[in-house]
Amino acid sequence: MTEFVRLEVTGGIGVIRLSRPPMNALNMQVQEELRAAAHEASARSEIRAVVLFGGEKVFAAGADIKEMADMDYVDMTARARDLSSAFDAVARIPKPVVAAITGYALGGGCELALTADLRVCADDTKLGQPEIRLGIIPGAGGTQRLPRLIGPAKAKDLIFTGRMVDAQEALAIGLVDRVVPADDVFDTAVEMVKSYAKGPAQALRAAKAAIDGGLEMDLASALNWESQLFAGLFATEDKNVGMKAFIDKSKPEFTGR
Repeated sequence: MTEFVRLEVTGGIGVIRLSRPPMNALNMQVQEELRAAAHEASARSEIRAVVLFGGEKVFAAGADIKEMADMDYVDMTARARDLSSAFDAVARIPKPVVAAITGYALGGGCELALTADLRVCADDTKLGQPEIRLGIIPGAGGTQRLPRLIGPAKAKDLIFTGRMVDAQEALAIGLVDRVVPADDVFDTAVEMVKSYAKGPAQALRAAKAAIDGGLEMDLASALNWESQLFAGLFATEDKNVGMKAFIDKSKPEFTGR
């Protein structure tokens, strides 16, 4: 049993829930529990989509600064890759992932939200990468995932200044995808993934792999990667189900195989 991160499964949807009051500070233990939850969500075939959720009050206000304050270069050299790889484990869940963001998503909390495929936030949410104000930079993917999501200039603005953005600005710059009242955040995220939970699991896995992998390649290599994944889906049951349903003008009942 883990102490601060739980994986709850209902109707094909896995909810990775953070619970480290009061602000879900992401200390080393939370990081490793996130890694374990991500690996479990990836491995369990009955989980078809995932919601990241920090609770009704706050998503995650950042790293545990008290834990890091006394660390020196040698200490962090030994830890930095583990920190990054823990978040990367969430990003590499081969299923659709939606972050349900309430309250604050700052520093490591914002970086955790960036690991999701889509983000829905409350209308009173504040997001940002304030690490510069501590004399450091984001170290769990912020300098890499943020510019890929919102563009380098906007990412530099947020990272250089350390300023927070509200929900409407986050929506305008593409940092989040939907803004809803705070009480509706979790239910909205669940609704967003319901269709994925009933969808063609292998095709969804391939789509995510094609997009994420292709972003790391030159165009020619990425197109080749896409072709391989596209062809591979012709070996799945869901391809047969989907195409037969199209021809028969019926609703497909995907098996995930």
